[in-house]
Amino acid sequence: MTEGAGIRTGDGTGDLPDDLTAAEAGMWQAFRNGSAYDLSSGDTVVDDPHGGHPWGAARTVRARIVAWLLLAGPPALAGRVASLKLSGVQISGTLDLAGGTVVPYVELKRCRFEREVLLPEARFTTLRMVDCSVPRLEAARVHTEGDLHLPRCRFHNGVRLTDAHIGTDLLLNQAIVYRDRTGRSIAADGLTVGQDLQAELLESHGELSLRSAKIGVSLSLRGARLVNPYTRLALNAPQLTVERSLYLTPAGVGGQALSGTTPARGTRIQRFECRGGVRLDDGRFGDAVDLERARFTFTDDQELSLRRVQTPELRFLGEPPRRGKVVLSGARVINLVDRASAWPGPGNLHMGGFAYENLVPQGPFPLAERLRWVAAATAEYAPEPYERLATVLRAGGEDEDAREVLLAKQRRRRETLPPAAKLLGYVQDWTVAYGYRPGRAAVWMAVLWAASSLAFAHAAHPPVDGNGEGHPPWNPALFALDLLLPVIDLGQVGQWRLHGGWQWLSTALILLGWILATTVAAGATRLLRRG
Repeated sequence: MTEGAGIRTGDGTGDLPDDLTAAEAGMWQAFRNGSAYDLSSGDTVVDDPHGGHPWGAARTVRARIVAWLLLAGPPALAGRVASLKLSGVQISGTLDLAGGTVVPYVELKRCRFEREVLLPEARFTTLRMVDCSVPRLEAARVHTEGDLHLPRCRFHNGVRLTDAHIGTDLLLNQAIVYRDRTGRSIAADGLTVGQDLQAELLESHGELSLRSAKIGVSLSLRGARLVNPYTRLALNAPQLTVERSLYLTPAGVGGQALSGTTPARGTRIQRFECRGGVRLDDGRFGDAVDLERARFTFTDDQELSLRRVQTPELRFLGEPPRRGKVVLSGARVINLVDRASAWPGPGNLHMGGFAYENLVPQGPFPLAERLRWVAAATAEYAPEPYERLATVLRAGGEDEDAREVLLAKQRRRRETLPPAAKLLGYVQDWTVAYGYRPGRAAVWMAVLWAASSLAFAHAAHPPVDGNGEGHPPWNPALFALDLLLPVIDLGQVGQWRLHGGWQWLSTALILLGWILATTVAAGATRLLRRG
């Protein structure tokens, strides 16, 4: 006789142990046979593991018997593979597999656990718990060679997957998770998933924490609802690494929808919705961060934080939060796919150091709207967002729009200057638009030249030496042009003497000529630097 988990196991040949209930004896036989063991009644109301209908002793097995089967169970029947496949079973007591190595395949469907499930540092090949009611799953540092499936499960006091290692896929689709005593619904800091983490249509009531997690393919939160009114963050995932894409996008509801596919026409759509702050700081995403139709509801001190995120494509196509902030400071993307209606208003957008290489607007996004977008992100004047936008527009062949952006930058800068410099700025703007519209200089020159030529035609102009000998003939047009051109000497100004108002007029023309010339020179310098 040997003892295993407190059970008398007979002679070790696989004979039925003593002291098992009828339900446990059936489970034992099914385990050796590798077959499914289903204790469902056939009544969907009664069989609902999340409902309140009692299941009774006929459908109950002890957690320690389950643990014994998985850790030191009997050998399989000849030609069979031992596995634990339970459906509609109630498991009493705490299922404790901490530190154990579970070789058999485990699949639990529509089961009800009376107490928590303890799996810290346990090792599995594959573990599937589908549509189960679990008070709490404690699985820090759990290791699976294959999948960990938890779809449609309901966890009443949270899930802990800290530093867990999942060999292939982690599935949390349609799961409902309530917070634990620390306020977290799912604590998965340091989680490693070999392939996909799918949490589509997930309901999270508390903080979903994925700090420093690493996902081998994609992370899908399509149609998920993250709600955390208790603390600032509903999704806390700084330093998250996803080799391909992060999806915070809609999902089809009600049909047999395949993950990642566009729902068929007529399918009811559930958007990704987050009521609480989102932190994705320092994240690395190999393909994209997709926020198509995402909806964020923040308080004034909450934000969608994408600080220093790096990704080839950011699809910023959700609804703008009415409160709170969107922060892209230090983020680096190649393609910014956005629409005008997705961005929040002034004071709620921060983009200091945000670098992007291409703009791919979805729908109308005129330059005036784009300039308001930049202004909304700079409560105080900062040149970098304007220069970044101008660089991207110029790289796309839109030189005229790039000049308009740089002109808007100068006008924004002007408001920060002292009164004298601000006045000069207005003059430069009115005349040649800070050099970004050099054609204006020619127009102003022509107007001033024509007006002053007509005026000087009526001016008294005695020669400087008093007798007029050796002087060129008086030419009011050349005299006016000599005043307006600050560097070129046409031999007129030094030959004639003006008095009174004519002298003031000549002085004004000299000043205006210098202003026009220096402004055009500054504009030409900017053009050469950009070239």
